[in-house]
Amino acid sequence: MASLRKAGAYSKKNFRPYTRKSKNRKKNYIKTIPQQKIVKFIMGNQKLFKEKKLKKIFKLISKEQVQIRDNALEASRQVINKILEKNLLGMYYFNLKTFPHQILRENKMLTGAGSDRMQTGMQKSFGKTMGRAAIIQKDQEIFVIAVNSKKGAKFAREALTCVKSKLPCKTKIVFEKLE
Repeated sequence: MASLRKAGAYSKKNFRPYTRKSKNRKKNYIKTIPQQKIVKFIMGNQKLFKEKKLKKIFKLISKEQVQIRDNALEASRQVINKILEKNLLGMYYFNLKTFPHQILRENKMLTGAGSDRMQTGMQKSFGKTMGRAAIIQKDQEIFVIAVNSKKGAKFAREALTCVKSKLPCKTKIVFEKLE
């Protein structure tokens, strides 16, 4: 399996989705949409959250505008859910607030001897779909965790701190206490 390209290959300065406009309709749209890698968006005990029994809310918020790949979001989700499920046994609510809509494309280039005769270069460089990403605005929530106890608050903060290194942006943890 081919390795992933670095995020700098996909990130854009203006963070605006690009859609190709062509006179030829066959070249005008993306033909295949990559499969969704994020399995679940809401985990934990939703009933407790709806009844407002979980009073302590932790939010992971982005400090900058950034594009986050779906595999980074899924890896972060798995880590948080594993820590919370292991230590709190369903006495928590966890929500992934972003959805990866942006489709990433890659113009594959061949390298090595004789490869120049096999490719078209930048002549038809729209690229094939390689994955998805979520465009995150500054001060946007990425993850929300709600717990009830001091023990739960400790594990929620620990889980969000572990995930900070998996995301390609500067983040902050915000704590809210409901009365």
